[in-house]
Amino acid sequence: MAALTLLHNPRCSKSREALALLEQAGAEVQVRRYLDDPLDGEELRGLIARLDGKLSDLVRANETEWKSLGADREDESRVVAAILAHPRILQRPILDNGERAVIGRPPEAITSLLES
Repeated sequence: MAALTLLHNPRCSKSREALALLEQAGAEVQVRRYLDDPLDGEELRGLIARLDGKLSDLVRANETEWKSLGADREDESRVVAAILAHPRILQRPILDNGERAVIGRPPEAITSLLES
């Protein structure tokens, strides 16, 4: 199985649920607290390329920082710039195996990477 990385915010209930699911499954996972250790531009663009789903799903559109930008969630360069400037608008949790990345909304969605 490929190495798993969970982009995690311990203050988020969905993120905690996803981590608990991974632990229950016995998965070896590297936890990355992306607010303490933000992704750089290259990492973020790579994540977008591996993402199952739409680019717009990557943004927490209800966050004040995103609303203040008035940006289009389908414009990759704007999404990347916004997340780099405001990491908390990155949707969470995200499980990444280096080939695919899945947003854990709902948390059970991450289990699709455990089956790979």
